[in-house]
Amino acid sequence: MELSVHHSIGELAASDWLSWFGDDYPFISHAFLLGLEQTGCTGANQGWQPSHLVLREANKVIAAVPAFLKTHSYGEYVFDWAWADAWERSGKRYYPKLVTAAPFTPASGPRVFLDPETPDALEKLVSAVGLWCRERELSSWHLLFCAEPVSDRLSDLGLHQRLTTQFHWYNHDYSSFDDFLATCSSRKRKNLRKERARVADQGLSIRTLSGREATAEDWRVFHRCYQHTYAKRSGHGGYLTREFFTDICPTLDSTVLVLADDDQGPVAGALYFQSSDTLYGRYWGCLREYEHLHFEACYYRGIEYCIERGLRRFDPGAQGEHKIQRGFEPTLTYSNHWVAAEEFNQALSAFCIREGEHVREYCEAARDLLPFKATE
Repeated sequence: MELSVHHSIGELAASDWLSWFGDDYPFISHAFLLGLEQTGCTGANQGWQPSHLVLREANKVIAAVPAFLKTHSYGEYVFDWAWADAWERSGKRYYPKLVTAAPFTPASGPRVFLDPETPDALEKLVSAVGLWCRERELSSWHLLFCAEPVSDRLSDLGLHQRLTTQFHWYNHDYSSFDDFLATCSSRKRKNLRKERARVADQGLSIRTLSGREATAEDWRVFHRCYQHTYAKRSGHGGYLTREFFTDICPTLDSTVLVLADDDQGPVAGALYFQSSDTLYGRYWGCLREYEHLHFEACYYRGIEYCIERGLRRFDPGAQGEHKIQRGFEPTLTYSNHWVAAEEFNQALSAFCIREGEHVREYCEAARDLLPFKATE
């Protein structure tokens, strides 16, 4: 077997990548990953060195994973800072580590290509990547936001499984936003309508555009909104560069841009991506604050978009318990973790099991806070 590493997605043919991962999930498409590289969002200087791995047996590709050498844990959304601290306190290096993920994107989706004609492809991949990590003295390999079936198989192979909770909206064949509201209790329904009405009362107008419909100025405005909000919240200008929004997003068929205007011009925006059955809410920013505008642009417009286009699920991103009362249901996400240091495995296994139990309990308890009418 031969494991090859590719420090740019451009080293791999787009047609090969397409045949391995398809084109439905937007965040590991060849165009998306290449766009991140070309606009300075990923690379060695950003601590996201592309290191995509392809496993061949008898000159045939039997497995492949998007991967990055990481020198920090930012932009991952499965938090391992305590792990890094434990490594450092024991005299070991935690960074660099290997991460299989969609950069800056906590959205579950395909993470591993496995040749359907090679039944043990996953076992061979785990063995080969583990050896590769040890040879390069990498502390660990993390596969973030995997599909549940793949995560369970990785868990069976000894990769620690971690669970987190997100809040997703599901389209139960609603015919309209009002049809969705009709499933909510009277008090919750009234609150949601009040929030939407308040946005209109403030004299705001909302536009929903496909990425190709949005003008160059629309994309420049959105970047300003994104950068302004990141700077206010996190003290930096965000992970994504202006060129990613202005040069790459307009070329991607998966982008949807929501912009809000007041009487002085654009004031806020939300950027979504879509697949054949799912809408992903990814980025929000505003130049001026308006009451409930965030909820309108990031949640209610997304729900309407799903209903109008028959999308089955709306994933608005990580965290945010305030989503529950707006109809977003607790949903488990899955990640898996391989570590080179055998002395940590027992402690990590116990930690992940305890954490998983707590996450499942929380997820179940959170369902009691949903706004829907009680059913018998």
